[in-house]
Formats: sequence, C-alpha cells, structure tokens
Amino acid sequence: MDIFIEALGWIGSIAVVTAYGLNSYQKIKSDSISFYLMNIGGGALLIVYSYFKTAYANIFINIVWVVIAVTALIRLARKIKA
Repeated sequence: MDIFIEALGWIGSIAVVTAYGLNSYQKIKSDSISFYLMNIGGGALLIVYSYFKTAYANIFINIVWVVIAVTALIRLARKIKA
C-alpha cells in the first residue's frame, strides 16, 4: 500500500510540474483544457498522498489548487458553449 501511495504522490507531482513547465515554455496555454486537467488530476492525487502522510497543510493547498482549476475549467466550458 505504501508503494501505491508513493506512486500517487509522484504522479501528482509530475502532472502539476509538467503543466507548469509546458505553460512556462508556451507549449500549452494557461487557459487550455489540458492545463486545467493536469492541475486537477495532479492536485487530486497530491490530496490523497498528503492525507495518507497526514500533511494537512499540503492537503489545504492542493484543495485550493484543485478548486481554482475546476472553477477555471467550468468558466472555460461556459465560454466555449456560448
């Protein structure tokens, strides 16, 4: 179980850092679906990882991270739909 949780943490970290890197090098835009999904997925995995590690400050920051990405994704979806 520990290896599985560690893997989730690494995958989440890689997803968030990859999203940031791709955006920084202008490979994806900060308002793209892929950027939001990488942040949501990575943040969600980091929430799970942090919960098992009882790292409550990390849980908080990743919840905020995911909420920001989800609300931005919803706004983008509404914009595309209109």
